[in-house]
Amino acid sequence: MPALAKPLSAVAINSAKPRDKPYKLADGQGLYLEVMPNGARYWRMKYRYADKERRIAFGVFPEVSLAEARRHRDEARAKLRDGTDPVDQRKTERTARAVAAVSSFEIVAREWMATQESTKAPATMVKSRWLLEHFAFPALGKRPVSTITAHDLLDLIRKVEARGTHETAHRLLQRFNKVFKYAVGTKRCERNPAADLDSDVLQPVKVKHRSAITDPVAVGALMRAIHGYSGQFVTLCALKLAPLVFVRPEELRGAQWSEFDLDGAVWTIPPQRRKLTRKDRDNPSTPPHIVPLSTQAVEILRELHALTGRRRLLFPSLRTSDRPISENTVNSALRRLGYSLDEMTHHGFRAMASTRLNELGFGPDVIERQLSHVERDPVRAAYNRAAYMEERKTMMQAWADYLDALRSGAPVVAIRSKG
Repeated sequence: MPALAKPLSAVAINSAKPRDKPYKLADGQGLYLEVMPNGARYWRMKYRYADKERRIAFGVFPEVSLAEARRHRDEARAKLRDGTDPVDQRKTERTARAVAAVSSFEIVAREWMATQESTKAPATMVKSRWLLEHFAFPALGKRPVSTITAHDLLDLIRKVEARGTHETAHRLLQRFNKVFKYAVGTKRCERNPAADLDSDVLQPVKVKHRSAITDPVAVGALMRAIHGYSGQFVTLCALKLAPLVFVRPEELRGAQWSEFDLDGAVWTIPPQRRKLTRKDRDNPSTPPHIVPLSTQAVEILRELHALTGRRRLLFPSLRTSDRPISENTVNSALRRLGYSLDEMTHHGFRAMASTRLNELGFGPDVIERQLSHVERDPVRAAYNRAAYMEERKTMMQAWADYLDALRSGAPVVAIRSKG
């Protein structure tokens, strides 16, 4: 009977010299150290599985010590006793790690966001990125989507609710639902755990309408306060124009002189600056939004042109003329005038105009068209653009005259009858 191989020692390993051909130093139970002609020493194990001789590598000495190599050997022998081929299991684990590397929640979520860029408005995408980057990625970003459960999502959403931000919690659940639907569709997970979380399990959102002044007496007081504003002239012009044109705040603060025809008394806002989906913004057939300008608005614009007319923007930032005033400029000016956030906001000028113009007798379709609310029926949209332009011009001048009358405190009656 041949003698059993003597176990290796650190001395034997360190004294092993390279030869012209590779040779092996056996440690026992299939483990051996293979010494290469260049002096490199590799740990390997020989074993049989399904009547075939196989080998598995455990690393390079001295990065992998003798004790570590023996531990790897013992683990491999334990797998063999359980009927598992350690090489096949290693391949399976390596594949799983590779899949996990491209299937983490953050990677999948960013892929999903990339698919939305062409159809969603920039503001929508900014909101999605903020929700996921601020709340989801720190907690779940590195985890494979297939391992995330409904309870994991609920625990995170409960933390958001605990901050008192219930609407944010609901929006976060909506994004989870979309990301996991995308993950299922791209075969990164079997099911959507967010589907198990109905919005009823969350704290209800308290609907809070944007603050706006609509009472005629209060509107008159607001107009007097605006005309008495003593801050920056650019801010004063923005304050004066906001109620006269009642466009969206981002449309006003980003206004460019190239969009204005002061002689023709018209402001043409291109689709690229409107609140539209990217698909609609990039569609050549999407029309611009036309804002007829009252004589009062033109007068303000001519005064402003003397200051900023040589620049691209009507309302450049004080820090750089390449950027418009911030989204908080008009709101901050309203706070300075004594109006709290619960009383009036920049966006509130739209609600103020809509409410008063309806009560003053202008047709709802004319008002909606001037508010630039999107008409989904293309035939009706084309008809509205053509049919209501003259009425919109009349309405915008009547509205400016009405605001002047309220500011002066003169009695005002309905300025148009519905018909």
